[in-house]
Amino acid sequence: MRILIVNGPNLNMLGKRDQHFYGSKILSEILEDVDNTGADLGIEVKHFQSSHEGHLIDFLQRESPFSDGIIINAGALSHYGLALRDSLTDTKLPVVELHLSNIYARDEFRRHSFIEELAVGQIAGLGWKGYSYALESLTDYLKSQGA
Repeated sequence: MRILIVNGPNLNMLGKRDQHFYGSKILSEILEDVDNTGADLGIEVKHFQSSHEGHLIDFLQRESPFSDGIIINAGALSHYGLALRDSLTDTKLPVVELHLSNIYARDEFRRHSFIEELAVGQIAGLGWKGYSYALESLTDYLKSQGA
């Protein structure tokens, strides 16, 4: 089983951004934890980060044919990234949407996601641990679907 972990704009700045919302861990530390969770689950994890929507789409188009599911923290693109949403739809893979902060307890514009409607699940507000929870949840989902 192979899962893609996709991180959008500004997630490369974790540890430097508002720690009240995003915590103090940097992205490489979070992804190391996710890789360890993947190893424990016996699945391959491939991750990618870009602050450019087109690069995220290129990654999904290149890697999704060889993958079983997607976990995406699209950052602000969750709220306006229609091209990214279309790309996720085109993969025909199950998607779990992930947010470090609770988007429903923040600014009004953050409360709607264009990704949530196509996702099999959403994890928001659980900080860096949400990544491993998302991986475990998506793995369970895929197994229940016969993957």
